[in-house]
Formats: sequence, structure tokens, C-alpha cells
Amino acid sequence: MLKGVHQKLEPQESLAFFVRGPSPFSRMMFFCALSLVLMAVDARFNYLSQFRQAFIAALHPLEMIANAPSQLGMNIKNYLSSHNALLKENQALKLKEMEQQVLLQRLSTIESENTHLRSLLKGNAPIIPKAILGEIMHMGRDPFSNVIVINRGSNHGVSAGQAVVDADGVIGQVTRTYPFSSEVTLVTDKNLSIPIQIERNQLRAIPFGEGKSNTLDIPFLPTSVDIKVGDKLVTSGIDGIYPSGLAVATVTQIKQSPDSPFAKIISTPTAGVNSHSQLLILSMPQPETIQYTEETSPTAPKKAEKKQETKPNKVKAKPDASR
Repeated sequence: MLKGVHQKLEPQESLAFFVRGPSPFSRMMFFCALSLVLMAVDARFNYLSQFRQAFIAALHPLEMIANAPSQLGMNIKNYLSSHNALLKENQALKLKEMEQQVLLQRLSTIESENTHLRSLLKGNAPIIPKAILGEIMHMGRDPFSNVIVINRGSNHGVSAGQAVVDADGVIGQVTRTYPFSSEVTLVTDKNLSIPIQIERNQLRAIPFGEGKSNTLDIPFLPTSVDIKVGDKLVTSGIDGIYPSGLAVATVTQIKQSPDSPFAKIISTPTAGVNSHSQLLILSMPQPETIQYTEETSPTAPKKAEKKQETKPNKVKAKPDASR
């Protein structure tokens, strides 16, 4: 009896192909094709931007929970800092504060002179942009780009295009915003460029990032250019995004080749995301409105010309009336 039952079950075991389903290779090929189609649709029509924003917003609590252990460890490390080190730092800061106070004693006089000169030249006062304080959450997940993620997003008033700086200089620029976080592209990324000028001789140029080497390259400058190792690169302000005078990088190496008319100038950024966790997101500059007075309006000369043209006509008309 049992032998017969065993013989009846043997044909059923041959149907294992339908129970198993597609092979792993077939599944891999299907999902690869689906991924390529989704990537092409997103790149061409940008259909997935809304879904991406909602997905990142939904993952924000999980991201905060995942970063909680590292944040707790950092807090404990800061709490257990050495007392002697804090005392030495406090003394150094007090000494630096005294030096700065001595240097700033003439600040009020210089400001009044500057205001008076600007009023004589009819110039506008420099605009100090507002800033939003933020913190670095983690580095970007894309290994082919230099991106960091900060804890300020569109709900905090952050928009794409804003400049990001720290106490040492320019960090980068906001390139993508989410409700509770934003992505900041660093100055060392290959897709970011900042108009700069040499602080020593005011020479203007545009450096480009070199990726993971964490350096900047200033291309298309001749070998006879007046740039030296140690020159400081600051923002020129001509792009209207970065205020002028912010530190960007320092020239560390100059390479010249007899086969090329251009020099390879390598510089190292002054700001570093590894040394500071706090940063400032500068607000976008607002366009200025020009108000014309009656004397300075562009239509005033035209009115004077019209008056001058009408006077001769009246003089010619008098002899005709007498006749």
C-alpha cells in the first residue's frame, strides 16, 4: 500500500519547476531592465522628483534614529572633554579677544569715514546677507560626487542655489532641497565652479573641483601668470551668489610643462567639512531697485531737447502773423 502511494507521488515531484518560479538570472535581468527604464524616465521627464521628495521626507525619522548612536557618542565625547584643555582654550580665546579689541578700537571711526565717502560718491551701502545656521548630518551616498547632507530644508527657508560657508571659508552651494534636509555640493566637486580673484593682485579666474582629491584646479591660465604658491583665493562676487571677499582656497602647487602653454595651478580649500559640523546658509541676494529723481532721470534731457526745439518754431511764426 505504501509502495503504491510512493509511486503516485513521484510524478508530482517533477512539477518543481513551476513551484520554483523564474531563475535568479531571469529575475536579475528583469529588475536591471526595470531600473534602466526608471532611470531613463526620471532623467528625461523628471517624473520621480515628487516621489523622491516624499520618500526622503518619510525616511527622515529613520535617518534621525540611525544617526542617534553616533550623535550620542559625540555628545558623550564632548561632555568628557579634558578640563585642562578647556582652560587652555579659554585662556587662548581671552588673549585673542583682547588682541581683536585692540585692533577694532578704530572700527567706529573707519565705518563713519566709509559712510561719509559712500555718501559723497552716491554709492549704496554693502549688503550683509542673512544666514541660517545648520549642521552637517552625513556625507552623500554617491561615491562619484562630493556632497554633504545638512539638517535644514525647504521648511526652514532653504532653496537651491544658496551659498554655504563656515568660519574658515566657502564650503559649497545648495543643489537640492527636501522638506527637512538639503544636499550641498562641495567646492571640490567637478560640477561646481566659483568665480574667484587672487587676493594679492586681484586677478580673476574660475577654479573647478577635482573630485575625490579634495583640491581645486584653475585651468586655462598661461605659464606667465602672476600666481605664487601661498596666494589666497577669495570670492570675487561677480556671480551675485557668493559675497565678495570670502576665502575659498590657497594655492599649494604650480606645475608647468614645456608642451603646454597653460599652467596647472592646484589649490587646497580653506574650509573643511571634517573640522566643523556647523555651517551657515547665506540668503540669496535681492535685486536692487533704482529710483530716479527729476534731475537724474533718463527722460530729463529729452524734455529739455524738446523745449529747445519748440522755441525756434515760435520765433518763425511771429513774422507770418504780422504779414
